[in-house]
Amino acid sequence: MELLPAAPSSIPAAYATEERLAIRDLAREFAMREVLPAANELDPVQGLIPERIRTQMAAMGFFGILIPEHYGGLGLGLFEYCLVTEELARAWMSVASIIARGNGLGGGFSEAQREELLPKVARGEWLGAFALSEPDAGSDIASIRTRAERDGDDWLINGQKMWCTFADQADFLIVVARTTPFDPTNRHAGIRNFYVPKERDAFPPGISGNPIRKIGYHGWKTWELSFTDLRVPGDALLGQERPGGDSNSGFRNVSRGLSSARVHTAARSIGLARGALEDSIGYVQQRRQFDRPIGEFQAIRFKIAKMAAEIESCRALMYQVAADAEAGRQVDAQASMVKYLASEMAERVTSEALQIHGGAGYTTDLPIERYWRDARLTKIFEGTSEIQLRIISDRHLPR
Repeated sequence: MELLPAAPSSIPAAYATEERLAIRDLAREFAMREVLPAANELDPVQGLIPERIRTQMAAMGFFGILIPEHYGGLGLGLFEYCLVTEELARAWMSVASIIARGNGLGGGFSEAQREELLPKVARGEWLGAFALSEPDAGSDIASIRTRAERDGDDWLINGQKMWCTFADQADFLIVVARTTPFDPTNRHAGIRNFYVPKERDAFPPGISGNPIRKIGYHGWKTWELSFTDLRVPGDALLGQERPGGDSNSGFRNVSRGLSSARVHTAARSIGLARGALEDSIGYVQQRRQFDRPIGEFQAIRFKIAKMAAEIESCRALMYQVAADAEAGRQVDAQASMVKYLASEMAERVTSEALQIHGGAGYTTDLPIERYWRDARLTKIFEGTSEIQLRIISDRHLPR
């Protein structure tokens, strides 16, 4: 089936600057010309994102959207980050996610580290992976048990990490570990971030890993990692360590990054749903039953209408949250709202698209099943739907 050209994501007039429209159009053209064909070929065989796609993304500045111009980035905001993300996710969610390996670096770096690291990140030469979750610690960040203990001037890190996507291909890891024993009376204390450079496509002595068998999110591998006396220098600790200093800085750095990550996930969800909608519109105009295109049947037309309305409503909220964040407003609860609504919507819309395609949708010959599988993940990562509801309810019903 020949697919229709991608339709542009709508930007409300209040936000639609010429620069934003140009960024959206650039990302959409690249996604449809380069990313979608690669996804259709490689995702069914669990192939990796091609290096040429990463190189092109780097040349367009996609790894440095949020990095200040002083460090070689584009110096743009969360709004533009979401624009690019939606367009890339419309083609392949994994490609929309890999840009976070540059833009989602996190805090705690010294100015000297930023001067050295950020220009390479912005150019796409140096990308990272985040080792946070553990076998018994996912949504509850404060329950992590991986330990970092002093050994002379160095640190020794021991523990287990789960769900570390891109760990093998990354040039560095950000490892979240405890520098003090777990204290049930102050569960956040001692959680710190460590910067661990590594060779691409290899793990250093002290780290071993096994790829996790996933049903989707292909294009890169997700890892279970074991840390056994991983030795890192003293300056691997991000943020200052001093007597009486901030022992919760790692937890706060992780928590601060989650709002942007959740809005980013909303954009990924919307992109997936839009891909499913656009493919469905093309399909119902070509697929004939009972001597006419199935797009003439009211049941199908109403499905398309509901899908479009749900996508548009989530996109409008996403833009509002992104604009509020750029204006310096606190958006923790709103980020949880848009992440929750968009991910739940994406699962519904991609499922409806599969239904519209009938048996053809249940094959790997069309990208519908990829959108469906990947949409299901958006309800889990960056905080499950249940965690988002807890955050939202705590804001409205304080304990």
